[in-house]
Amino acid sequence: MEEALAAAGVVDRLTGATLNGQALSAARSRFESAKQRFFSALLLAMKLPSLLPAIDDALRSEQSAVIQLVTTSEALLSRRLADLDPADRAELALDLSPRELVMDYLEAAFPTRAMEIISDDDGNERSRPRSDADGNPVHSEEALQIRAETLELLGAMPPIAPALDAVIERFGADAVAEVTGRTKRLVRLPDGSQKLQSRSPSACMADADAFMNGAKRILVFSDAGGTGRSYHASLDHQNQQRRVHFLLEPGWRADRAVQGLGRTNRTNQAQPPIFRPVTTDCRGERRFISTIARRLDALGALTRGQRQTGGQNLFDPMDNLESDYAKDALLTWYRLLHRGKLTSVTFGDFCHRTGLRLEYEGELVEKLPPIQRWLNRILALPIAIQNAIFDEYLGLVETRIDAAKTAGTFDAGVETIRADKVTIVDEIMLRQGVDPSTSTRLLTVEAEWQREMRSLADVSAMAERFGTRASRLRNGRSGKVALQIPARTRLTDAGEAVATWQLHRPGHHQSITAGDLEESMWEPVDAETFGDCWTAECDELGQNPHRERFFLATGRLLPIWNLLGDDPEVRRLVTADGRALLGRIVPHGDVNPLLGKLGITGGITLAPAEIVAAAWESKTVMVGGSSGLTLERRRVNGEPRLELRGFDPRSLPTLKAKGCFTEIIQFKTRLFVPVSRAAEIVSALAAI
Repeated sequence: MEEALAAAGVVDRLTGATLNGQALSAARSRFESAKQRFFSALLLAMKLPSLLPAIDDALRSEQSAVIQLVTTSEALLSRRLADLDPADRAELALDLSPRELVMDYLEAAFPTRAMEIISDDDGNERSRPRSDADGNPVHSEEALQIRAETLELLGAMPPIAPALDAVIERFGADAVAEVTGRTKRLVRLPDGSQKLQSRSPSACMADADAFMNGAKRILVFSDAGGTGRSYHASLDHQNQQRRVHFLLEPGWRADRAVQGLGRTNRTNQAQPPIFRPVTTDCRGERRFISTIARRLDALGALTRGQRQTGGQNLFDPMDNLESDYAKDALLTWYRLLHRGKLTSVTFGDFCHRTGLRLEYEGELVEKLPPIQRWLNRILALPIAIQNAIFDEYLGLVETRIDAAKTAGTFDAGVETIRADKVTIVDEIMLRQGVDPSTSTRLLTVEAEWQREMRSLADVSAMAERFGTRASRLRNGRSGKVALQIPARTRLTDAGEAVATWQLHRPGHHQSITAGDLEESMWEPVDAETFGDCWTAECDELGQNPHRERFFLATGRLLPIWNLLGDDPEVRRLVTADGRALLGRIVPHGDVNPLLGKLGITGGITLAPAEIVAAAWESKTVMVGGSSGLTLERRRVNGEPRLELRGFDPRSLPTLKAKGCFTEIIQFKTRLFVPVSRAAEIVSALAAI
């Protein structure tokens, strides 16, 4: 296209100066639009080798498959049929492929119109469309030759079947119910020939009924079939198998994609569906998943579980690339790119490949491209480059999300507390209202659940998969073990790369930077010792279900909202007796201060483990008794510690005898509680 623009006279071949800005803008706009449609269709085809076996697995498991997509290729088929004469239509031999999207662009919108150079009143050269003596447009022979050679090359490439037709061809029209808006489709006959089959609205209704009644166990629907229809395991229909809903193509409209997800999850169903988003490892495709994640965040259609649920969430916060964290990270990415701090791509190369105008007179433009346009242009870059760009960009996003979580300001929306058993053990009236609906209460809630654990076989397979990049570690202080594997490198706002690792434990995993890991007590250990310790930890976790007590303020909260602490964590829960409650978590360290501010005497006695938990939440908590000791979280040499303050220097021998230890830092003696025995030591200190 750039060569054709120069040949046609839209830009100056020698200097690269723009001679006709309007023609250049129109050419690039049409090109970027066609390019995005092409790569979207290509990514869709790349999913088929994974989708088709997954459908087979669902059918063998006595489940029914529902496939949601947007593209039906009917417009492409109509154009191909329009190009055929009646004789050719009698013997159909059509191949519908993403390549034809580019070929259509070349034939209809490729810049071949020749320009003539003129000078304006100030002597500046510009160009305008050239016409012959009869007023007919003149085309550049060089641009026409470029177009002809490109069409010839594309036409020689092998076709790739559209996803909808590939599914029907693989399983047969008799097994696949199609509920789309297309009025005709190509069906391949057993002898290999093609037949043009007409489709009517009644055919779609018949296919939908066949699926609901069990005559067909695979259903494919597009936007046209995603409104006003139900494909769930209805108790009123014969086919009550669990639906496996494959979100093959989210499309450009997040609201329609979310609406499509609701087609298989309805009331009066025998069992809920399994949602399986189908994606590639091409980072640019996050553009499509991002729109769905953002929409679900806004609607609250799917709520995140507690962190202990073991990753049961459909989308991660980083999937939403239109959040405030993602937008702020993009602005930083632009600045780092302009300063040459990134290794994925240079500033000039990025602008050339994407056609984005980011600089004016040596400085970044004030109005930088928004996240949607940036994502669209990223999608069409070579996969190695876009993956490298996304690794840097997501490193910036993760840094912001981690910082927000550490500071307690990360807003995950309304989360549902998921546990095997939820019980209300105490209730305190904070504000008495005219009736129960206007009162405010503080509930003491106990939750119990069995941790989800990773077996030794699973963690060994993970270690083998990462090879020399994985390390088996043991903590010299606590004796616990962890598998260290590489994580995405974090990126600071100054462009400095921060190597990061993931530590997988039997019941959870955590991220840790390379610097913090070096200063911690984690040390390499042999595979045999690691296996023995891992198995022992799993056995211990399995025998002791996790129990946690927390405090939930519920009822009319606005009058006391500012008294409930700095972390607005809203939770939804269902108790063992069936009560559904919505309220705000009150951190352990804020419970007694809240009661004191409201004039409620007595307070709540925190268990030693709760005191430690409150301290880890960066709260200053009284240890108990009359000693005046407070427990706080502090960071020393890059490592988080629990520090005791308010102690009498004469009591140091007694406190050290209870298990505390001292350290002289900047000529000052400081007193710390070992993390591994914190609850035990706090219990002993409370009795002083």
